[in-house]
Amino acid sequence: MRIAFFTETFLPKVDGIVTRLCHTVAHLQKDGHQVIVFSPDGGITEYQGAQVHGISAFPLPLYPELKLALPRPAIGDALFRFQPDLVHVVNPAVLGLAGLFFSKLHHIPLVASYHTHLPHYLKYYGLGLLEGVLWELLKAGHNQALLNLCTSNAMVEELGEQGIQRLALWQRGVDIDTFGPHLASPEMRSLLSQGHPNAPLLLYVGRLSAEKEIDRIKLVLDAMPTARLALVGDGPYRQELEKHFAGTQTYFSGYMSGQTLASAFASADCFMFPSRTETLGLVLLEAMAAGCPVVAARSGGITDIVEDGANGYLFDPKDDQDFIQATQRLLDHPEEREAIRHSARLEAERWGWAAATQQLQGYYQSVLGQQPTPAVGTHSSASLSSK
Repeated sequence: MRIAFFTETFLPKVDGIVTRLCHTVAHLQKDGHQVIVFSPDGGITEYQGAQVHGISAFPLPLYPELKLALPRPAIGDALFRFQPDLVHVVNPAVLGLAGLFFSKLHHIPLVASYHTHLPHYLKYYGLGLLEGVLWELLKAGHNQALLNLCTSNAMVEELGEQGIQRLALWQRGVDIDTFGPHLASPEMRSLLSQGHPNAPLLLYVGRLSAEKEIDRIKLVLDAMPTARLALVGDGPYRQELEKHFAGTQTYFSGYMSGQTLASAFASADCFMFPSRTETLGLVLLEAMAAGCPVVAARSGGITDIVEDGANGYLFDPKDDQDFIQATQRLLDHPEEREAIRHSARLEAERWGWAAATQQLQGYYQSVLGQQPTPAVGTHSSASLSSK
């Protein structure tokens, strides 16, 4: 198959969407398929043998880490040369509209996938009144696709309730070779705890943004004065969080990746995840693969991953005291915590990226069987670029 991906975010940015897409592209190429990725320009032209076609972009005013790339005629030229069998739009928003347009113009089968719970983000940026409008726009875009993939059962259900059709579950995946309990390191623990390795060590990894509700972890620190917190990552909310956590035992490490990040997971006592806007929460799987016990909000796609009391703890996202008590329970019972570590790793081992990509290929084959795919070359390059 020849697959054209359109994504609003890609390397060098690092987040759960980029992680899933990178592993998907790598496995598709390894399995003999050919891939092209259209994304905001990050200076990358190739990834794991796949073409990366960067589109010039500008920072999103409310979220400078994200870049907006507007559709442009050069995309048509690149598609003409590539001759895709199928278009897969990841989180259709702005650049994704180009994928939707060209798939319809040339009758190329279209798949879309939903990864970011944008309607629920709006309230964290003072735009909550626009939630209904955004759902209508998302519905209009997604319902152009022959198949809409979600990364958790909770999202399949919620998108169905919002009127989005032809939904299916794209199973979770995690790199169980990169993340593992054996990477626990006294040096990393000392770094994250800022020289207090014997103190209880709490960890958060991910974007430092308002919708992640990281500020709520301060409630736990206030209740557990001996605990230390490490925040790994960066984002538009960092300055506000630095002020919020001033006077607490909190370390802002910035970004980590690869074995350094894996060691951070493995070296902590507890992974904290208060977000209520997750479509899945890939970072939870990474923590579990590293044997880091999880305390997470009982919300969205998180409940697909964490089984309360078995491989982690869930708390009522509306109950601050429940958040504190779940963390205290984990830290106060070492034997139970070690059992959770083991169960978390076993759960993660069930979800390798190869299996997730095999499932995706099955979905692609099903979609390709629904309609013939005429060659893009039935139109000239000039006519494509002028559309």
